[in-house]
Amino acid sequence: MRRRSLLLAAVPAGLATLAACGDGKSASSKASASPSSSVPAAPPPKIVEGPLPAITAGTKFGEKPTVAKGPGEPSKNLAVKTVIAGSGATVAENDFIQANYLGQIWNTAKVFDNSYDKKRPLLLQLAEGSVIDGWRYGLAGRKSGSRVQIAVPPTWGYGKDGEPQAGIKGTDTLVFVIDVIDVFNSKSSVKGKPVAQSDASLPKVATNTDGSVPKVTVPKTAPPKKLVSTYVLEGNGPELKADQAVLCQFQGLVWDGGRTFQRTYGSGRLSQFVLEQMQQAVKGLAQGLTGKKVGSRVLIVVPPELGYGDTPPSGGIIKKGATLVFTVDILAAM
Repeated sequence: MRRRSLLLAAVPAGLATLAACGDGKSASSKASASPSSSVPAAPPPKIVEGPLPAITAGTKFGEKPTVAKGPGEPSKNLAVKTVIAGSGATVAENDFIQANYLGQIWNTAKVFDNSYDKKRPLLLQLAEGSVIDGWRYGLAGRKSGSRVQIAVPPTWGYGKDGEPQAGIKGTDTLVFVIDVIDVFNSKSSVKGKPVAQSDASLPKVATNTDGSVPKVTVPKTAPPKKLVSTYVLEGNGPELKADQAVLCQFQGLVWDGGRTFQRTYGSGRLSQFVLEQMQQAVKGLAQGLTGKKVGSRVLIVVPPELGYGDTPPSGGIIKKGATLVFTVDILAAM
């Protein structure tokens, strides 16, 4: 089964001017029945506390759970329970969440997908049309650090058509256990440790962590000839791999004059792209991020041959032979 798009298709314009960095496919081609959906939105459901099947093993946050078969008939409403209450940020509509989850069918307890075995948490936006409504409504108001259990009737799942390739019928109620690891929105910044910026030949980048635009001061000197990638704020997350999708805040400037050509800070959106696909647009940006730690702010200076060279986007401020300057807050990766 071809994996449904749940990363790139759900993201606002993001890095659109950097070329078609996403083709609407996820970072993985591995088969799964992830909770993305093209089913038209239904009216808001009534949320009830149960019934919900017991979690019989893997009961701690972050552990792969084992869930019993549903007890009798499921509710026709959306059943939601906070199994473990977290104390982090509150989830809201249109936020991005990073989460581990397991999904199974109510009547049979057959597991149709889980992220725990893949060792890569899911990263998606709780927005209409990008995730099933059971998740949209069931996770809103919960806090990061929480384990949430949800029973989703077809109306707020995959609809009357189900998801046949995953063995989900149009009459199946689905049971999810979701560990909400983190929450991100347009006001998010990384919280890494400041790194000394002692090279006067490079741009200076502000270290504010309030979600506002970090000021970038470009020196009035000739730009470096080679790619530069250096920490401004160094996080403690895992290092990015070339096949991963990145969720970030970013801004792009041209070296000459320090003018901004695109940014997400202050725009009400985040950007998400796959590093391998970015290689086809701005190689230097992909190369500069690969190997950097999640939770970091990175300064990347891209020479023309690793940027747009002699074929910049038409109608913009990027000219032929332009050196580009990026600051990227690496919020999360999948």
